[in-house]
Amino acid sequence: MDTQFLDYIVKGLVDNPSDVKIKRTVDEMGVLLTLDVNAADMGKVIGRMGNTAKAIRTLLRVVGMKNNSRVNLKISEPEGGLKPEMRTTASPEPKASKTVDEAMASLGL
Repeated sequence: MDTQFLDYIVKGLVDNPSDVKIKRTVDEMGVLLTLDVNAADMGKVIGRMGNTAKAIRTLLRVVGMKNNSRVNLKISEPEGGLKPEMRTTASPEPKASKTVDEAMASLGL
């Protein structure tokens, strides 16, 4: 039931529904659904600030409660992940800011 529900929701969001794969595992912690989608569709599944993924997880918890189980969702990172230039952890050096006098002089005031 939970796998079919997730399949229906995700395939309605993505542009490549044939690439949607769901793996279901059960352990002492409950049900874990692992979702794989096309790399181009990751943004649609996660949503702005993760809101779509949060909503899907909330709906899956409701489905789980109805079936007396705990359902969790893991969204797998696609092969290759982020572009290398986006993977930097250190921010670039900030430019030295001008003093007030230098800023006023450059404006010609």
